[in-house]
Amino acid sequence: MTMTDTVPQAPALDRTTAMRLAETEYQRMTDLLRSLRPDDWRKATDCAGWDVRAMTAHLLGMVDFARSIRDQRRQVKIAGARGGVFIDALTGLQIEERSGMTSAQLVELYTARSPKAARGRRRAPGFVRRRPMPVPQTINGRPETWTIGYLVDVIFTRDPWMHRIDLVRATGAEHVLTAEHDGVIVADVVAEWGRRHGRPYTLHLTGPAGGLWSNGSGGQELELDALEFCRILSGRGHGEGLLATEVPF
Repeated sequence: MTMTDTVPQAPALDRTTAMRLAETEYQRMTDLLRSLRPDDWRKATDCAGWDVRAMTAHLLGMVDFARSIRDQRRQVKIAGARGGVFIDALTGLQIEERSGMTSAQLVELYTARSPKAARGRRRAPGFVRRRPMPVPQTINGRPETWTIGYLVDVIFTRDPWMHRIDLVRATGAEHVLTAEHDGVIVADVVAEWGRRHGRPYTLHLTGPAGGLWSNGSGGQELELDALEFCRILSGRGHGEGLLATEVPF
């Protein structure tokens, strides 16, 4: 059964696992940012128009969004007033507001504030997390509604996780990957991808975050690197057949 537009997207991960992934991902991003060299910050990333510095400014902006309800409301108000695609307005605002910071300041603030973002996400009560977000998201060419819990528990972790891939690709930095962390994130992406297209498949993903999944018989058989699979679903690579099904990050 495919996902529908009428039921808001909700997290499939249990809350304990989601919060463990959040804390670990923030720490791994902190470690990565602190390892960057001075000449890394102007290197282009896979996100058009963003160099490493701009991507880090966005990452810090999302940490501030997650850690402070006041700043979250402020960012939403300003980005919403700009019109156009909301996520583009929001990320543009985050980068602009941190344009005067040095790379060292970005890293220092990310290091200090990301644990607070994890705590802020953990404190989000169930009745709030079950509410639908006011702004629809367009996925696979169609508008859909997300619960606040899907944003807090899932997207707020997938976003830095995917950007960690972007930063490693841009800089050649060491990429820390484990089945216990990255493998769980990938498995959740695979499960959502399967729900979104609703067709039989056999999927073999290679690498430390990979695994083997199948559903039904007679479907498309796929084998590729786990990170490349996620990059394709995020729109960073070209996918055909079932790989054309978008999953949000």
